[in-house]
Amino acid sequence: MPGNAGKHRISRRTKIATGVLALAVAAGGIAVSTTFGTPGQASADPADPALYIDILKVPPNNFAPANSRGASTGTFTVDCGRNENQHFNPDNFVAQPGVRNGAQHLHDYVGNLSSNADSNNKSLEAAGTTCKNGDKSAYFWPVVRIDTEDEEKNPPAKPADGDRDQAAQDAASPAITCPDVASKLPDVPDSAMAEVNRNLDLLDMQIDEANKRLVSTRGQGGPNFVQNAILGPLKDKRVATIDRIAIAIGRTAAKPQGLGALAPCVLKEQAGSGGSGVSNGGGAPGGAAQQITCPDVASKLPAVPASAKAEVDRNLKLLNTQIQEANQRLVSTQGQGGPNFVQNAILGPLKDKRVATIDRMAIAIGRTAARPQGLDALAPCTLGQGNNNNGNNGGATATPPLPGPDANNELPDNDGQIQRPAKVGITFRGSAAGKVVAMPKFLRALSGDAKPSINGTKNTRAAWTCTGFENRLTDKYPICPEGSKVERIHDFPSCWDGKNTDSANHRTHIVFPDKAGRCAAGFKAVPQLRTTLVYDIPHDIQVKKQYKVDSFPSEEHNPLSDHDDFANVMSQSIMNQVVNCINRNKTCNA
Repeated sequence: MPGNAGKHRISRRTKIATGVLALAVAAGGIAVSTTFGTPGQASADPADPALYIDILKVPPNNFAPANSRGASTGTFTVDCGRNENQHFNPDNFVAQPGVRNGAQHLHDYVGNLSSNADSNNKSLEAAGTTCKNGDKSAYFWPVVRIDTEDEEKNPPAKPADGDRDQAAQDAASPAITCPDVASKLPDVPDSAMAEVNRNLDLLDMQIDEANKRLVSTRGQGGPNFVQNAILGPLKDKRVATIDRIAIAIGRTAAKPQGLGALAPCVLKEQAGSGGSGVSNGGGAPGGAAQQITCPDVASKLPAVPASAKAEVDRNLKLLNTQIQEANQRLVSTQGQGGPNFVQNAILGPLKDKRVATIDRMAIAIGRTAARPQGLDALAPCTLGQGNNNNGNNGGATATPPLPGPDANNELPDNDGQIQRPAKVGITFRGSAAGKVVAMPKFLRALSGDAKPSINGTKNTRAAWTCTGFENRLTDKYPICPEGSKVERIHDFPSCWDGKNTDSANHRTHIVFPDKAGRCAAGFKAVPQLRTTLVYDIPHDIQVKKQYKVDSFPSEEHNPLSDHDDFANVMSQSIMNQVVNCINRNKTCNA
């Protein structure tokens, strides 16, 4: 995609804003005038000029921890292209599984060709990839755009319905899942690598064949057919294959013990899970169309002074976003926790957020008029059926469908010319504290936080810099010297709990090491993913502060909301190559 200025007219923004309003009204009568600001204007269009900084004013701050004796210093770099096939969508199957258009901003993808809201292990495994070494992992991040408020030309949006429908179909059918073997292996001697990798590939083939047989024999036999005809023979094959791996390692090193326990596999309902017991999707509990509903706030406010209107509008909009997020979480956490899970994990935190948001509105009004009292009583929300009329903030009883991109790959509040990276670097690195072990297949991981205005800054990461200045990271948009290019660096957590491929908050199963590079007790170092994204953004566009990252509307293109997502779909043999390269302190490219 050329890096020259992308342009669009105010009339286009008006159409976008109006389209969202029409959708919201049709879905449930959301209050237009207070929720979306001044009619005819996009409410979060350009980035705030204060969010830009000369990179020369950022002091050096990005330093790697000192390597201890035995550190793993190798790197493994994967060439997955620059999204030349223009795979974009506003989904996030890692953080918001099953929620179509749930990101509300466009993601740029490399690697797995089918990544979408409904992606699950089976659909990811079956897809193609842009990676030259056959790595089917999904790597994705928000797009960067140039926005000069004139007409822009983006590639036409490609409907994701086919991929989504196939993924939904895959999720609806059970699948055979087996323990990961590569992540349980000790350090593999060089002399055994070829045989170990060959047998790891065979393990993957055996699972694939068993899943195909599961489909082709559906309805056959009695209640024990799957166990006797598919799972039992699969276990026998895996016992022999795993034993060959152990023997190969044992020829020149200590033979690993206990690997036979990894042979048995199980039949599981998909729900997008990676064998960790953590659900990545599903409907509302019991199949009911349940929704979180909250008291209307806009109708309870007194007359809002003109000086407070912008802040009140912004917080009314945030209330709607909070309800929408809570309803999405209700779907994505189906079946988790005990009888009080929804109250403790969803309704309680939602009430706390609403208290703070409603209080900001009261304070804003109180600066130039009588401060309204008693609004905190509107903070608690309830769980009910989606067809009642208790009313959300704007009067809607159910969260309206989230709009997808238009024909020009634009979304409400996210417009401008898409800047495909000039260079995408995907590199797995070692641990300063010692050797790494393999990631399990289907591990999910996040870097950064897409909603710092709502979630706070605990998980945010400064990711912006310029080429040649990688030792300086900033949470603002950099203005680079002539000859230097805008760059984003995303480091992922690399301390795995040794058991789960996902967790309820998509973070606690894999965390960052401490400042010395060490993992906490009970966690194992795995290869650390670093993505580097370089952009050809003209210097005058930087100086004019006319580029921005796509974001949730609530974040208003704050560069601190930058984030990155990853799902490991490497074959076990490729992951074993990654580990071997890193632990042997080599520099490998694939």
